[in-house]
Amino acid sequence: MTWKEVEYIFNRALKFTFSKRKLLLTAAVLIFCGLIIVCFRTLGNRANDWFSISMTFLPIFFNAAILLAAGIVLTRIYHHEVKGFPVSYQKILNDSKGLIVEVAYMAVPMILVYLLLWTLLGIFYLLKEIPGIGDALGVILSFGPFLLLLGSFVLSLISILVLFVVTPLLSFRSSDLVEMLQTAWKRLRSSPFSNLALMLIGLLPLTLVAILMSIAAIVTGKSYVAAENPVAIGMEWFFIVLPFSALLAPAVIFFFNFSAEVHVLLLKKTNTSSHA
Repeated sequence: MTWKEVEYIFNRALKFTFSKRKLLLTAAVLIFCGLIIVCFRTLGNRANDWFSISMTFLPIFFNAAILLAAGIVLTRIYHHEVKGFPVSYQKILNDSKGLIVEVAYMAVPMILVYLLLWTLLGIFYLLKEIPGIGDALGVILSFGPFLLLLGSFVLSLISILVLFVVTPLLSFRSSDLVEMLQTAWKRLRSSPFSNLALMLIGLLPLTLVAILMSIAAIVTGKSYVAAENPVAIGMEWFFIVLPFSALLAPAVIFFFNFSAEVHVLLLKKTNTSSHA
């Protein structure tokens, strides 16, 4: 793999990013994802620390499933655009319905693993509340919550990796789900550096835009938003989510376009190596 090849697929992925219909579709999906985040954040706003943590992580896994389903549709649209085929959004959506239902089940193991970590974290919070010895136990057992929270962050990163690697495989699938997941694992194992480096490139626009908008949202919340009622706070977050989603849509489309390009490029490299 050469730098010119990476530059070519980056530029082509960017070229097919700014489509009005794709931007509207992606913005609508992101608004729905934002609504999920707002609902969970509102529920955890006045809750204790243990419950509030779950309200922070659970939306990540629900939204990962939604974005994976949206990514399948966007990747199939991108494939038609690159090949010069006529694009029928309705036909692509209809053809993807069955696959989207299967994708929904893929989120279940991640959510169950996180709920297990969260339950174990609750045990440490309970031990900390034991009268007399709770504070001492909290100090001694502090490594436990650290490892459990670290595991939650790792699960979140795995969700992003799944979006990058598995989405194009699902979109172009020619085998059953288990075989496809095995293919994804073989791809990661055969060239971990290439996969991770290219994923970081694909995430770069998304990360930069998200950081800038997050800073603006935080400053807005501290300098302008004055509501104290949880429902009012949730409504304010939702109205901030609307422009947030619209501005983030191009970066999300590029991410899935680039993941499709990387999938094809690495597949060609693998086939070339196997024939050599």
